[in-house]
Amino acid sequence: MTTIQAPSPHATLINVFTVEPQRAPELVELLRQATEDVMRYVPGFVSANIHLSTDGTRVTNYAQWRRVEDFHAMLADPRAREHMGRCADIATSFEPHVYTVESVHQAG
Repeated sequence: MTTIQAPSPHATLINVFTVEPQRAPELVELLRQATEDVMRYVPGFVSANIHLSTDGTRVTNYAQWRRVEDFHAMLADPRAREHMGRCADIATSFEPHVYTVESVHQAG
């Protein structure tokens, strides 16, 4: 389960994929499958959440890793690279960045 807190010990990946709306369901399913079959077993993986924009042109993967080093190690995993390549083939572009949590707010 994803928990967002500040300060957070985790590294947060936010990867925004731009996609043709008709291919968005395919990308969502591929990310779901990659997370279930591969990513959740990679050392340091904490959680992932896959979001689809209401206009169908963006798919966002919000994932937490124990440390930024764990995320970078995953990038070298052949199983993960295979899935990432398939995602890149579906998307028209993608923009991954790793973040730290700086502030969290809740309804008062």
